[in-house]
Amino acid sequence: MAEDVKPTRKNLMAIEDRIELSERGHDTLEQKRDGLIMEFMDILDQAQDVRSDLSADYETAQRTLNMARAMEGDVAVRGAAAALKEHPEITIQSKNIMGVVVPQIESSKVKKSLDERGYGLLGSSARIDEAADAYEELLETIILAAEVETAMKKMLTEIETTKRRVNALEFKLLPDLYENQEYIEQKLEEQEREEIFRMKKIKEKKEEAEAEEAAAAAEADAAADAAAATADE
Repeated sequence: MAEDVKPTRKNLMAIEDRIELSERGHDTLEQKRDGLIMEFMDILDQAQDVRSDLSADYETAQRTLNMARAMEGDVAVRGAAAALKEHPEITIQSKNIMGVVVPQIESSKVKKSLDERGYGLLGSSARIDEAADAYEELLETIILAAEVETAMKKMLTEIETTKRRVNALEFKLLPDLYENQEYIEQKLEEQEREEIFRMKKIKEKKEEAEAEEAAAAAEADAAADAAAATADE
């Protein structure tokens, strides 16, 4: 509360410094929030595209797998899957977006040629190859979706945190500081008026005292002159 602040010029200067610093911080956070929102909207658009691709790729993978199972049998499909020797490799790095560290997922050995799948040309069929292609495509989309979704969640969390800080400055800290500043200024003005009034009263009393002293001195001089005149007579 403003009443809890001691109304001194030192406190007024300290509050003015805090106001200046808080206003700069508020402007900086607002710019960061707006920049984060713009980046988030771009990532959101990308996430929507990836989700659509993920749904389409999943349907394609399921369809081709069902077709392979129907045409070649479960044993052949499972055998082709078990023949895989080299599994996909995932490496996770990071990148900075407006001060937010988000993952950057790199993958390798996801898409393979026929001879890299391990089941060989003679142990394969067009249906199994199509299913393998579809699931490799699906896996790449899943990896991309993981990267985009994680980045989107991290950006959203940072946006909410920044918004809370902006609101705390805008609706709590700065109004309190302005109130304290106004309170101290009013109190200092009152003190200044009281001091001026007090000094005026002191001056008036001093002038009255000086006038009384002058009058007394004049009366004394007059009495002395009268006494001297009487003595001469």
